[in-house]
Amino acid sequence: MGLISIGSTPAQANDKELNLYSARHYQTDEALYSDFTKKTGIKINRIEADDNALAERIKSEGSNSSADVILMVDAARLWRAQIDGFFKPIHSKYLESRIPANLRSKPDAEGSTWFGFSTRARLVVYNKAKVNPRDVDTYEKLADPINKGKVCTRSGAHPYMLSLIGAMIERRGEVATEEWAKGMVANMARPPRGGDTDQIKAVASGECGVALTNSYYLVRLLRSNKPEDQELVSKIGFIWPNQKTTGTHINIAGGGVAKNAPHPQAAIQFLEYLASDSAQQYFADGNNEWPVVVSVKINNEGLKLLGSFKAENISVAAIGKNQISAQRLLDRAGHK
Repeated sequence: MGLISIGSTPAQANDKELNLYSARHYQTDEALYSDFTKKTGIKINRIEADDNALAERIKSEGSNSSADVILMVDAARLWRAQIDGFFKPIHSKYLESRIPANLRSKPDAEGSTWFGFSTRARLVVYNKAKVNPRDVDTYEKLADPINKGKVCTRSGAHPYMLSLIGAMIERRGEVATEEWAKGMVANMARPPRGGDTDQIKAVASGECGVALTNSYYLVRLLRSNKPEDQELVSKIGFIWPNQKTTGTHINIAGGGVAKNAPHPQAAIQFLEYLASDSAQQYFADGNNEWPVVVSVKINNEGLKLLGSFKAENISVAAIGKNQISAQRLLDRAGHK
């Protein structure tokens, strides 16, 4: 792997443990962590919590925090952690060569603060018996009057929605995006509630005609052997939105070195490991996410069922930066 350094100071060479603060709750990540320890001899001490609880813990610990690496889900959360001063900028030729520039923080002279290690797409799912797919094949059409009473979403305060709005602000501007959000609210079948799997189930039951979901929730159902899941899948279709225009919105899970990392070399070793071929394959096979390293081949039948698609080419750092404007916009539009 590349030269390991923090800023201009070489990292210590004898770090044999790593304190990982993670907002990832995927059981399949166990293999990822075990593989790192097997390869490096570095023991991982883990603290897991949701993003908000993790952020509160890091704030309360302050300069006494034992965190070496912080992993978070969604560009909006990574950007907030950056603004709150949770990360230490680093230089890593390996990470910079492996991870596309639009999937990591904007670097400065001190380096980059966080890196994306896996991606997920924001898909449209629709009820095949109730909705014509041509009526919902772009994000913009979800706000069209033809879809009145059909749209379901999760809360407007959730980072998945904030990141989508942040991307729309970046490419369309606030005025047009707010008009879209008002149209979405006018078309809702019910008040926003539940997670992405709940949205898929509501579409399959006919409570909703169309909804948004992150791709890995759909792939979990596609890969499931449970009869009830297969019945659910049989009732829905999915769409890669905006294929003829700007492409489908994608987001990331990622992380960085903690500001006061007591084991800085181990921290960067771990981040570089996450960009390795073997770790990238774990993300794909274990949690149905796409690798960020374009050369990595995946062997996930569920992801293969989704096929290929045109992805939106917007910096995730810009998406994160727009989250405050996105929340204000959604509040004005009445998207609770």
